[in-house]
Amino acid sequence: MAELTPERTTTCCEPEQQASCCEPDARAECCGEGPRCGCAAGRDAHGPPGELRERVRERYAAAATQIATTDPAAGCCAPSGTFDGADEVFGAALYALGDRDRVPDAALLASLGCGNPTAVADLHEGETVLDLGSGGGIDVLLSARRVGPTGMAHGLDMTDEMLALARENARRAGVENVAFHKGYIEAIPLPDASVDVVISNCVINLSADKPRVLHEVARVLRPGGRLAVSDVIADEDMDEETRIDMQAYTGCIAGALTRAEFEDALEDAGLTDIEITPTHRVHDAAGAAIVRARKPA
Repeated sequence: MAELTPERTTTCCEPEQQASCCEPDARAECCGEGPRCGCAAGRDAHGPPGELRERVRERYAAAATQIATTDPAAGCCAPSGTFDGADEVFGAALYALGDRDRVPDAALLASLGCGNPTAVADLHEGETVLDLGSGGGIDVLLSARRVGPTGMAHGLDMTDEMLALARENARRAGVENVAFHKGYIEAIPLPDASVDVVISNCVINLSADKPRVLHEVARVLRPGGRLAVSDVIADEDMDEETRIDMQAYTGCIAGALTRAEFEDALEDAGLTDIEITPTHRVHDAAGAAIVRARKPA
């Protein structure tokens, strides 16, 4: 998942859509000073982990509602992705055309990540896959097709709106070897050693307790199982102003670990064969990367 940056116009969004339309620097211009103006607009970034989680949940719930109810071509609140110059650095453009043709449009619009983890996970027929922060379900649907009818693809998300959107996308796609679960990536609701592959797309950085997430990954992986995720890696010199900016946090930037921090957290979780491969820049102070690791056999 990544920040949904709607096309900026002078038309104000409806109240229920303001959480994904208003940016802090455009709060008054977009929707005035009302109490419904955006989940993060003008708020202090500091707060306990539960508060951080709720702000992330609010933002992605608004994105799911927007996608489910809004014509993509309809002005102010239509999803437009996040761009760095001419290149889209988050969203559906990071998927190959062949993959985009295999999922419903709503799953593409709900793709707010910084990569395509299914393309790097080397999935095999019959495997069980878990997608952390599955959102609208694009990576679950693509994984389900790769592992075939003898395999299984699980999606985990904390947002009711995203889960509803993902289940509808699976129905439209006619994919049956999927299951979507409500829960937190810090407490994965699956048994020990039940998963062959864990994937995620720009989600781990959103957690306020990333070491716990990675310990949970190690717990649910079978011996020899593997982690293959796309995530944002912070530059070593990321400035403090960026780190405390909640709008950036819910947009995958400020919550990111540095490369060294990510490697240490993976090692502490008991994972080995760690590889972190940069892919593209997503911010002046951060870049996207493919992160791979394995649970010892």
